[in-house]
Amino acid sequence: MNPPSQVLASSYVALGGATGALLRYQTGRWMTHWLGAQAVTAFPWATLTVNVIGSLLMGALAGFLARHGQGGEQWRLFIGVGVLGGFTTFSSFSLEMMLLIERGQPFQALTYVLVSVLAGLTALYIGLIAMRIAG
Repeated sequence: MNPPSQVLASSYVALGGATGALLRYQTGRWMTHWLGAQAVTAFPWATLTVNVIGSLLMGALAGFLARHGQGGEQWRLFIGVGVLGGFTTFSSFSLEMMLLIERGQPFQALTYVLVSVLAGLTALYIGLIAMRIAG
C-alpha cells in the first residue's frame, strides 16, 4: 500500500488532533465533576490522567503497528500523531524514550528525559518572565 498523499496525511492528523483535543478537554471537565474543583486545582489530576492514558494507548498502538506493519500509516497518523498528539504530547515523549531504551541506548534515553524536562520547565519559566516584563 502506498503512503497517503501529503494532503490526505495532513487531513488524518488534523482530524485526529481535533478529536484528541476535544477528548482532553472533556477529560478535564469529567475529572473536575468527579473529583471536585478543589481537588483538581490542588493537584493536576486531569493532566496526569491524560498523560497516563495517552502513554498506554501509544504503547498499544505502537505494538499493534509493529505486529501488523503494512497499511498502518494512516492509523499512525490519525491515532498516534493526531488523536494522541492532541490528547497529550507526553505519549509521544514516552514512546521515543522507550524506543531509545529498547535500542540499547539508555544514556541517550536518560539524557532525553532530563533535557526534555529541564529545558521544558526552563523555557516555560523564561516565557512567563518575558510576559511579566512585557507587561
